[in-house]
Amino acid sequence: MEEENVILVNQNDEQIGLMPKMEAHEKAVLHRAFSVFVLNDKNEIMLQQRAHQKYHSPLLWTNTCCSHQREGETNIQAGSRRLFEEMGFETGLKELFHFIYKAPFDNGLTEHELDHVMIGYYNDEPKINPDEVESWKWMSIEDVAKDIQLQPKIYTVWFKIIFDEFYHFLEEHKI
Repeated sequence: MEEENVILVNQNDEQIGLMPKMEAHEKAVLHRAFSVFVLNDKNEIMLQQRAHQKYHSPLLWTNTCCSHQREGETNIQAGSRRLFEEMGFETGLKELFHFIYKAPFDNGLTEHELDHVMIGYYNDEPKINPDEVESWKWMSIEDVAKDIQLQPKIYTVWFKIIFDEFYHFLEEHKI
């Protein structure tokens, strides 16, 4: 299978090229990404535990799904595609904000992403893809914030950044 490209961007989210995903992570090049947060009517977030075979951050807990846009794909199209691929369901998504972060990993790779954060609502159980997702659970926004303080090592870097810096965006979108 051919490796997917990521969309290289500048600080203004303007596309400046394409690069194979692994190369972009090896070279720490800024590229476009997204993070989807799905909440239920109890204001709980659907968290996923990344699959054990993921090339970085295996078995860490994170937002409902995340990945990279494909060339020609809108942020919402990309989020919807990946939500179905990873969690097995569809729901409407709305983009909330974006931010840039850079995080090196123990395996020599670095995430340097302009991350578009989206929100959606869903009340049923997902049909997880075991190649991508180890487990899942619902957790209140308040409990996630507390647990990140108590057990920061069990969460992904980008998820912690979103909670540390952008918690209010999720709080403002309660049903």
